[in-house]
Amino acid sequence: MSAQLAAYATSTGEAFQFWVLGTVAVIGALCTVFMKKAVHSALCLAGTMIVLAVFYLANGAYFLGIVQIVVYTGAIMMLFLFVVMLVGVTAADSLKETIKGQRWLALLCGLGFGVLLIGGIGNASLKEFNGLTEANANGNVEGLAALIFTKYVFAFEITGALLITAAVGAMVLTHRERTERPRTQRELAEQRVREGTHVPPLPAPGVYARHNAVDVQGLLPDGTPSELTVSRTLRERGQIRDVSAEALSDLKALEQRAEERLDRAAIDPPRLGPNSRRTEEASK
Repeated sequence: MSAQLAAYATSTGEAFQFWVLGTVAVIGALCTVFMKKAVHSALCLAGTMIVLAVFYLANGAYFLGIVQIVVYTGAIMMLFLFVVMLVGVTAADSLKETIKGQRWLALLCGLGFGVLLIGGIGNASLKEFNGLTEANANGNVEGLAALIFTKYVFAFEITGALLITAAVGAMVLTHRERTERPRTQRELAEQRVREGTHVPPLPAPGVYARHNAVDVQGLLPDGTPSELTVSRTLRERGQIRDVSAEALSDLKALEQRAEERLDRAAIDPPRLGPNSRRTEEASK
């Protein structure tokens, strides 16, 4: 088969790859929009970007496929995930509208973009294919650069301006300016005294106990364990050691038996064997 006929034909492997990975990409894009948690949306978008990189590599655009994985999926999307995890965006935060009517406006813009996209694809006409061999004749990087900076330079600059505008708008919408000054330590202490809840600092874990581990409840001066001395996470997991009176009494009895054994070993002299007695007599 010649190169021109190969450009018009589609093999079974290519068709199978397109329909399987295309379905995965569409599902990932829909999950990106409809997921309630921002972390899940970012993960779905990362999966969609990886599928697109596979499409680029399959079509001979090796440089674009590697850039898609390294730059977009490996750098930008991971940065989004780290920011989301650090900021702690929850589903409740995503339901709050900072601008009234922004959801209807976004829906209207999405429908308009869809109509333009469908119209552009419907009016597109391809009469002949050059094939990958002719497209990458001087190298994939040179061919891609020639298209970006000559034929599609205006669309490329518009896309860059759109991305910058979206990034600045996201920072403006998510910025929260403090409207009141932060309270000082004295004011916080006075508030605790007025409310009468936990006026002194909480006891540290292991205080007045026989162990200073973080999973051991501290004992109050009256000998009762305090649950406030251990982390809430450990309490919910059930990973707190038992420091009740029964456990402490067992530990005290064990320590007492150990002390008695050590005292007995120190008082009783070691018994001498027959060889040791002969050695003493010879020395005398």
